[in-house]
Amino acid sequence: METATKNLENDHVHILRLIDVMEHITRTENPEIKHLDSIVEIIRNFADGLHHAKEENIFFPMLGERGFSPTQGPVAVMLHEHVEGRNYVKGIAENIALYKAGNMTAIREIYRNMAGYAELLRNHIAKENNILFKMADKVLSVSDQNDLLNSFAEAEKNHTQAPDAITYPQQIQKLASFYNL
Repeated sequence: METATKNLENDHVHILRLIDVMEHITRTENPEIKHLDSIVEIIRNFADGLHHAKEENIFFPMLGERGFSPTQGPVAVMLHEHVEGRNYVKGIAENIALYKAGNMTAIREIYRNMAGYAELLRNHIAKENNILFKMADKVLSVSDQNDLLNSFAEAEKNHTQAPDAITYPQQIQKLASFYNL
């Protein structure tokens, strides 16, 4: 049976693949700026704009109705880490702008923020997949899971890109292929 947690775990597969790309790029001397821009866009629109939105606006509130506190415990930790991730992405984007303006030393800050984001998200995803989602599956009924899946489908439909655009998972795969990952 497809569950809400499985839907979120499926997103994690793509996000982890993007993190592989980010980690690879941080070991290069001359990054492709267009790839850095793409990474920021994918994070902001897919990892954060869609995936974290499904968690924050749909999944976590349902967990709150089932006794999970948004101010302490695992949901609170996840929410805090979402904010931390956004701060890393802001640092990446701001330093890309500096790098494009000729500040070649900004690459160190881009890479520092990318590495911080990668480490945070790897740990974050492990906690969600191995702890929070298992806890959630114990308290969510079949009806809850179906309601969540329907809400996720609606969020995904409302978040779709232009019909001729390649999807975010496809964009991630394209980046991964470029770097032979």
